[in-house]
Amino acid sequence: MRMRRLRSSEAIRKLFSESRVDTSKLIMPLFVQEGIKARSPIPSMPRQYRYPLSELAGISSKIEEAGIGAVLLFGIPSSKDAKGSGAYAKKGIIQRAVEEIKDASSLAVIADLCMCEYTTSGHCGVLKGGDVHNDLTLNAYGKIAVSQADAGADIIAPSGMMDGQVAKIRKALDASGHENTLIMAYAAKMASSFYGPFRTAADSTPKSGDRKSYQMSYSNAREAMREIAMDVEEGADAVMVKPALTNLDLVSKARRFGIPLAAYNVSGEYSAINAAAQRGWIDYKKAVTEVLTSISRAGADMIITYHALEFAGWK
Repeated sequence: MRMRRLRSSEAIRKLFSESRVDTSKLIMPLFVQEGIKARSPIPSMPRQYRYPLSELAGISSKIEEAGIGAVLLFGIPSSKDAKGSGAYAKKGIIQRAVEEIKDASSLAVIADLCMCEYTTSGHCGVLKGGDVHNDLTLNAYGKIAVSQADAGADIIAPSGMMDGQVAKIRKALDASGHENTLIMAYAAKMASSFYGPFRTAADSTPKSGDRKSYQMSYSNAREAMREIAMDVEEGADAVMVKPALTNLDLVSKARRFGIPLAAYNVSGEYSAINAAAQRGWIDYKKAVTEVLTSISRAGADMIITYHALEFAGWK
C-alpha cells in the first residue's frame, strides 16, 4: 500500500478530497451602525466595516451574488440605556437593517439576539446587584426576538448564554404568530480572549467585570455538551459552537445531536490571520482556506466567518 498514490497530482488530490467548504453554507457577519452616512473601517479587522442602513442593499446584493447563504446582523445603536431597550425597539437599528436586506435580496437573514451593544453596562442582559439577572434578561430576550421576527428575520440567534433562553424565545415567537421563525442558539459560547476585535467593532466591551458568570469556561467539554443538549431540548433548530478554531473538538462532539451545527470563526481568529499575513509570515489565501476546511472537516454544517466574501471570490 502506497498512500502517496492518493496525492500524486492536483487532479487526484481534488478527486479524493474528503472535506470541502461549500460557499452556500457560509454566513457573513455584518455590523450596522445607526446614524452614520458612509461605511466606517474597523481598524482591528482589516476590510471589515460598520455599515450605514443606506449601504445594506448594495453589500447584501454582493454577498448574494457571491453565493453565500446568509448574513448575521449586529447592530450598533446611537444611544444606550440600562435596560438595553433599543434592542427591541420597533424601529431599532437591527429591525430596520433586516427590512433593508429582505427588500434588496433573497438572503437568509440571521439576527443576533443580545443586549451588550444596547446596554450602558456593556453586559448581555439586565443587571441586578452588579450581576446579570437571568430571568429579567429572559423577559427582554422574548421582546427582542418578536421584534426581530416582526421585521422579517428568518433566524433568531440568541448569544447571551442565559439559562432557558431558547425556551423563552420559542414561546414568545409562537405566541406572536412566528411559529416558522428558526432559532440558531449560541449553545456553547466560551468566555474567550478571541472576541476583542468584535467588541471594539460593536462597542460592546463590558464597563466593569467580565462575562465569565454566563459564558462558558473554555476548559469544559462535558459542560458544553450539556449546554447543547439543553438548547436542543428547549427547541433550538440549530446550534452553534464559538469560537471555532479553539473548539474544533467540541464541533466534532456536537455532531452526535443530529441537529444542524454552526461554528463561528470569530474576530480574533480573523484578525490574527490578517496580522500574520501582513507581516509576510503566512500566505493569507492558503491559511484562510486551510482554516475554513478544518472547521468543515470537524463537522460544522455552516461556518460564520468574516472571510466569507473573500473566500467566495477565490472559488
